[in-house]
Amino acid sequence: MKKFIISILVISATFTACNTDLDINADPDSLNPINAPLSAQLPAGIIGVIGSEGAPLAIIGGVWSQYWTQSNSANQYKNIDNYSIGTSDFNYAWDGMYDALGDIRNIKRRALVEENWNYFLIATVLEVQASQVLTDFYGSIPYKEANDITLLNPKFNTGEEVYTFMIDDLNLALSKDLSSSKGSIPAKDDLLFAGDMSEWTKFANTLKLKVFMRQSNSSRASIASAGITAMITAGTEFLTVDAGMDQFKNEVNQSNPLFEFNNRKLNVATNLRMSTTLASYFDANADSRKAAYYLPGNSLNQGDYNNPVGAGTIAIVKLSAFTPAFLLSAEESYFLQAEAMERYNSGTGAKELYEAAVNANFARYGLTADTLLAGAYAYPTGTLEQKIEAIITQKWIASFPGNGFEAFFEKNRTGYPKTSTVYQTSASYIAGQFVYSLNGATNGLFPQRLAYPLTERNANPNTPVLQPITTAIWWK
Repeated sequence: MKKFIISILVISATFTACNTDLDINADPDSLNPINAPLSAQLPAGIIGVIGSEGAPLAIIGGVWSQYWTQSNSANQYKNIDNYSIGTSDFNYAWDGMYDALGDIRNIKRRALVEENWNYFLIATVLEVQASQVLTDFYGSIPYKEANDITLLNPKFNTGEEVYTFMIDDLNLALSKDLSSSKGSIPAKDDLLFAGDMSEWTKFANTLKLKVFMRQSNSSRASIASAGITAMITAGTEFLTVDAGMDQFKNEVNQSNPLFEFNNRKLNVATNLRMSTTLASYFDANADSRKAAYYLPGNSLNQGDYNNPVGAGTIAIVKLSAFTPAFLLSAEESYFLQAEAMERYNSGTGAKELYEAAVNANFARYGLTADTLLAGAYAYPTGTLEQKIEAIITQKWIASFPGNGFEAFFEKNRTGYPKTSTVYQTSASYIAGQFVYSLNGATNGLFPQRLAYPLTERNANPNTPVLQPITTAIWWK
């Protein structure tokens, strides 16, 4: 995976061609972290995270969020679809994330010493975003001692500790006066916002909101309540644009990471097939996004990869080389805000934020949500739980294709979409409800986490005792 991440660094050529500080033909790990300009390391950190989250973790997230299921004419992802993924699978996702965090944390350390508050904020936001995904997948992870070259065996911090550290780190970065920042100024090396620090500030705020919200149903619900209420009271500004990359081309090593990984590197463009779970929800609601998500054809029931029906009749997931890759989309920001207003501000503005999120996702595909927002997707007027269900269900749909892991986390946190009591072959199956994979290997229990990779377990004696992937993350 490291080679994959480094190879797609050529994406940055278009945006850094006039910047001689960045040699895109060099492994960024070969740069001297003491002398290399911050602008030379930032693209490597951004693309490293985008590459890991947007490729292998997107595959897992898409299967476990039941956007797609393993084709019945291939077998690349059977172990994900039947919940038998183990320590020897997807090691490169973990390795790729920490490789990227090495660049990001070096920027952060140097920026702190140099009082370059612009780069300090950017690096902190990237550190927290990547760490949030890692801890939500694995639980305990190296955080405080991670990427310290003097520590060969970093200590693992508990998930609760990581959540505390992430908030503390964001607060510290947000407390710095950006107008007094010293040294170089982010520009084309910033592949997300081209140096627009107001957007990085909003990104930091939105991440804070997400980290607080993820704790809303946990033993630390009071921390979530206090934190979110304070942000609402302060009139905190959140993202209204995407935090991601859209500079992709339909060329080798320059395309969207999921497309590059699945369609080009593995050369299995027909492997991911339309899952009945999401497809049935689209059909039940006459949702026009179905044609934007999938090519024509029938759906395949989740995990039914031994079905003898002709593979040519089952719809293929529509992936494009040009699809943007998000660390946090505008839709996700609006959905987070809508839930915050419902839970902690008597619902003020929640309906408008929900509708903004749904409209933004439809508009992404050149579609309109007007009819559905006046009908099947109208914001509920009933109980809080009905409103949360509507928000999370639409967030599930809007996280397609590359951020399915966030929908997976939210399903585990909230229980939405609901879980079916019957399989999809039953006449009583309710459209859009999750089903246990037909060939599931975990005795009816859904996955809740990933297993620590063998590479880390072999190298670091501080790696925690292995837990079944059906063991819940602490915030559930």
